[in-house]
Amino acid sequence: MKQHTITYLKNYRPYPFTLSTVDLRFELDPTQTRVRTRITMQRNAYGQDNNSALELTGESLELVSVQIDMRPLTKDEYSYDGNLLRIPEVPDQFTLEVETLINPQANTALEGLYLSSGNYCTQCEAEGFRRITCYPDRPDVPAVFTTIIIGPKDSCPVLLANGNRTAKGKLLDGRHFATWHDPFPKPSYLFALVAGDLTCIEDHFTTMSGRDITLHIYVEHRNKEKCGHAMESLKNSMRWDEQAFGREYDLDTYMIVAVDDFNMGAMENKGLNIFNSKYVLARPKTATDSDYEGIEGVIGHEYFHNWTGNRITCRDWFQLSLKEGLTVFRDQEFSADMGSRAVKRIHDADIMRSFQFREDSGPMAHPVRPSSYMEINNFYTLTVYNKGAEVIRMLHTLLGPEGFRKGMDLYFARHDGQAVTCDDFIQAMHDARPEESIPDFEQFKLWYSQAGTPTVTVSQEYNPATQEYILTAQQTCPDTPDQQGKDKQPFLMPLCMGLLDSKGQDMELYPQDLQDRQDDGRNNGTLVLRQEKQQFRFTEVHEKPVLSVNRNFS
Repeated sequence: MKQHTITYLKNYRPYPFTLSTVDLRFELDPTQTRVRTRITMQRNAYGQDNNSALELTGESLELVSVQIDMRPLTKDEYSYDGNLLRIPEVPDQFTLEVETLINPQANTALEGLYLSSGNYCTQCEAEGFRRITCYPDRPDVPAVFTTIIIGPKDSCPVLLANGNRTAKGKLLDGRHFATWHDPFPKPSYLFALVAGDLTCIEDHFTTMSGRDITLHIYVEHRNKEKCGHAMESLKNSMRWDEQAFGREYDLDTYMIVAVDDFNMGAMENKGLNIFNSKYVLARPKTATDSDYEGIEGVIGHEYFHNWTGNRITCRDWFQLSLKEGLTVFRDQEFSADMGSRAVKRIHDADIMRSFQFREDSGPMAHPVRPSSYMEINNFYTLTVYNKGAEVIRMLHTLLGPEGFRKGMDLYFARHDGQAVTCDDFIQAMHDARPEESIPDFEQFKLWYSQAGTPTVTVSQEYNPATQEYILTAQQTCPDTPDQQGKDKQPFLMPLCMGLLDSKGQDMELYPQDLQDRQDDGRNNGTLVLRQEKQQFRFTEVHEKPVLSVNRNFS
């Protein structure tokens, strides 16, 4: 049985080997699926310095054989304890071949490859790939995958994996096969395989560079007529990401599979998204407005991961909000543009106040980027997702739409194909416009390391003789597990505000310190809070104003 140990961010070390290609061959069987894995790899600089042994994780599987450069290894040349395959001596450059047997039908954990309602399906995030084969199952180890799937044609007429299909055909024994190649390196958590008796609807999307993308949504036969809204949502997502962020889809095919028994809601596997049917199927007679909005938002979220999560992924699972918080922000903006921005913002703020604030004030409170975990699956939380999105939104507010877009463009250009950290993202935002960027970016990073919901209390004073208005803001943050409030440093945060005259109109704002305000053209001041207690002075305030504070839930 797997023994749980505490994993610490401070103990992160790079993997000592670099993987080039991974060739997978699946021979599907309900109780004895045979998986052959061939990996080309070489020792990297970190491995050279440490002369590291090769260590691969593998759980709930039967290890059949291990080969290096086509030579079978004896039991004396490796060890396997049911969790870790360790080979003490390997060349600097070699090809590793591992053969395993797995039991999809008995896989009730629904991690790795499992069989449910006659369909084979995978879920590999965060650490499910190790239930398929022995592998460096971590997000900072990318490789180019080619997958061959062999299965019975009668029960599994559809064979899907990541990337573009490069071959298919019949075998003499009555089975058939399909070969899929994904040219973009990816970590193991983004691997996907689906096989079963499914039907699909097809559409096409023309990208901004003129490429034709084939779109498929696979569902169980009885659900084929319920996919129209999901397909329109997908095309809207692709178009919006091009317009809002300049991101074009990269493969020739984009596939969505919707099955009733998928346990994760939805998963952004490269080119082959897998959804629970709830987030794909809808028809006017039975679906509500919120059902349609939910489908649109989740379809968008998983598509947007293609760049914020897949092309650029996390160095380690402590950086989970790097992909999830950023992608939640992107899907919120998408939904706001597709519908009512005001209604969407109120809805998102309500989720924060009703649920995330509760999480932040309870015994499970944790930072957006935790410093340790025992089970990573426990950190797929509102704090990592929704609070992480609000941290991104604060950056958007501080930098403005143009500055934020420049930061995103630099982030994509600098880190495409890499596994990076939250700090790398913040650095790209800073470097895109260093002369106009907000000061104290190091202080802004406290949002990633300090837990809890800060409270900002404001008081005001107006002097009619001098026509001066003083706004005082004071921030505090409560105790949270492992972090005392008295030890927490002040956050850097934007506070959007305005002053209303007796007719309810916005006054012109003239703060004494112009660095404390960023004008959005509507007389809204974006005050930048940096200190525990801070005063902002406004001059030429001709009458006692009414304070409008925390606009847009900034």
